[in-house]
Amino acid sequence: MARKSLANRQARREVMVARHAERRADLKRRIAHPDTDPRERAEAVRALAGLPRDSAAVRLRSRDQVDGRPRGVLTRFGLSRIRFRQMALRGELPGIRKASW
Repeated sequence: MARKSLANRQARREVMVARHAERRADLKRRIAHPDTDPRERAEAVRALAGLPRDSAAVRLRSRDQVDGRPRGVLTRFGLSRIRFRQMALRGELPGIRKASW
């Protein structure tokens, strides 16, 4: 199980990403557009750099929904490989069964 502080940090980042997503997307659009004036582009780059680092979606980490484990997370289920196997073997995941051939 991950430390509570790491899960809290992740939650704080998710809120910050959602709060700044629209502003960040607008600035990136202005920077990437070929018809943008160089001065306006430079100003947009400065404004983007001025946003908090944790407002970038890249800094989010996929974590297990149950215990917060950061590695080996199956995106489709939101569970780590370990938790997924435990739950599947206990029959807690509908439609999932152990393969055998």
